[in-house]
Amino acid sequence: MKKIKSFKTISIALLIGIVGCVKNQDSEETYSKAELPEDNGFVSIFDGKTLDGWEGDADIWRVEDGFLVGELTPESNLESNTFLIWKGGEPENFELKTDFKITIDGNSGINYRSDRLENIPFALRGYQADIDGKNTYTGQNYEERKRTTLAYRGQGTTINPQEPPGEIRDFVEKNAWRGLELTEELGDRDSLRMLIRSEDWNQMHLVIEGNVLKHYVNGVLMSVVTDKDQINRETKGLLGLQVHVGPPMKVMFKNIELKSL
Repeated sequence: MKKIKSFKTISIALLIGIVGCVKNQDSEETYSKAELPEDNGFVSIFDGKTLDGWEGDADIWRVEDGFLVGELTPESNLESNTFLIWKGGEPENFELKTDFKITIDGNSGINYRSDRLENIPFALRGYQADIDGKNTYTGQNYEERKRTTLAYRGQGTTINPQEPPGEIRDFVEKNAWRGLELTEELGDRDSLRMLIRSEDWNQMHLVIEGNVLKHYVNGVLMSVVTDKDQINRETKGLLGLQVHVGPPMKVMFKNIELKSL
């Protein structure tokens, strides 16, 4: 009995020591959020302190007070839309969550399944979850430098290929793809707009799987695209955060988390 009791005592002491060690490591922030296991499968891709793992124009992007900030000032000399590009891979099927805040004159977005242009610094071409300060377009699906609008806010659409095939710009009309087929009404565009806070924090949640692309803002589905254009669609590619050419503005991001599907 003494041996058993002694074994229990040692085991308990060992357990306390291990728990204490983990607690101390946590309190000292030994591990970043990205390194710790997440029960829901999401991992952080922004450490809140540096731009490690990202690349972009250092005159536009910085980290400030734990936020990832993109800013245009009156002195900025931005000639084309610029992106802060994640260097961690080319996600295919995934979910992305992030909180964002943008000034009233701001124009931004989150690009995904995109490719990089060689002749323009930090430029991406591909799908975009739109973000703007006046919330005219926030939540819609706009394909940067390709087929333009694929779904306005409040729309579920099917994207059909160009017939006959040709130059992409020949099949764009009024800044929208002519192969855009409205298949579902998700809600009134202006009513959905009222769910997005102006110049305050909101959450963007992207669910990208196969050829179905869903954009949620504050937990509400704002647009969904089923892309049947096998010629022009992409199945994987780069992630990037945009600052659009225009007047002085600031956009901030925090809690950027990615989950593979």
